[in-house]
Amino acid sequence: MNKAELVDAIAKKSGLTKDAAAKALGAFTDTVVETLKAREKVVIAGFGSFEAKTRAERMAHNPSTHEEIKIPATTVPTFKAGKTLKDEVK
Repeated sequence: MNKAELVDAIAKKSGLTKDAAAKALGAFTDTVVETLKAREKVVIAGFGSFEAKTRAERMAHNPSTHEEIKIPATTVPTFKAGKTLKDEVK
């Protein structure tokens, strides 16, 4: 499902117009991004949680030259599914 299909599904299930559903989805994603940038966690009970985690610096090998390279530390977004979501998908 792509973004347009998701907007259509939200509009159909909620009774909102497609424009209103697109704005709601945009507001949701913007809010999650802003919260993760602030290094805070977003928890939606029963659905899951979004969190920004820091990956430590590490050493790796370039596969073509076998040269050792340093991969810098970085922050990545993560999602952990909640129990209700896991149970529904089973």
